[in-house]
Amino acid sequence: MSQGVTPAAGGDGGAALLRAMPALFVVIWSTGFVVARYGMPHAPPFTFLAWRYALSVLCFALWIAVSRPAFPRDRAQALHLALTGVLMHAGYLGGVWAAVKAGIPAGTVALIVGLQPVLTALWVSASGQEARASARQWAGLLLGLLGLLLVVWRKLGTGEVTGFNLLLSVGALLAITAGTLYQKRYVKPCDVRTASLVQLSAALAVSLPLAALESEGMRWHPELIGAMAWSVLALTLGASSLLYLLIQRGAATRVTSLMYLVPPCTALLAWGLFGEPLTPAVLGGMALTALGVSLVVRGGGR
Repeated sequence: MSQGVTPAAGGDGGAALLRAMPALFVVIWSTGFVVARYGMPHAPPFTFLAWRYALSVLCFALWIAVSRPAFPRDRAQALHLALTGVLMHAGYLGGVWAAVKAGIPAGTVALIVGLQPVLTALWVSASGQEARASARQWAGLLLGLLGLLLVVWRKLGTGEVTGFNLLLSVGALLAITAGTLYQKRYVKPCDVRTASLVQLSAALAVSLPLAALESEGMRWHPELIGAMAWSVLALTLGASSLLYLLIQRGAATRVTSLMYLVPPCTALLAWGLFGEPLTPAVLGGMALTALGVSLVVRGGGR
């Protein structure tokens, strides 16, 4: 998710494709939380992610060998990219996958990390980079938190949402928020292929020692193989590339708003595939969160 990098290739692709790209991005991105449910019974989180990063690095390396894009010449830029890779891949995905492994429903963790644009907008405002947060923005943040509590509250202590997996989910939220803010501040535009190679290599370097500490082994079940293939090809290469293309075409604000559609889309997928209930409280909590995020975004510039 390198919002400061340029896409690897241009081309309009046709008006119909451009109209379909936002919806396609939301659906693919939402499947990341569902894929975690498929993979977790057969592999510990950091072992799975280490394999995912290694295979993704291989794919990007082959792509780079064929297309020969330019690497960042500035060593500082490479270090900035590496740090964002650690935060936005190892930190964010590690937290999400560990939380799912610890029993939290996919829709709930999607809702928690879906608050990332709200925290980002408020931090940018509070840091003086933009106007101070308005009363509407603070009201929006409160509504979002109330919506989250409405979803989570009944499940606390039931074996689904616990203090531990909730902490992992919040850690993932903080990691992607910090990574986004750091990247916005320090990462200059560069080629998506070489940027992804640096980021994923850094994430792999952090994940390998954590994977070595996990006692559970991987069982190469067909579900695990499918989850791995989808994670590498659809999520790492596909969804990220769609994100780069949308932003490159001047759709950054629209892409940000698309992130708010991920939790309900994930909940629908989890309901259809795993039978996770869509209770009135869950639906109401999602509606409150969506309203709160909308107030934050409309209450001040991003």
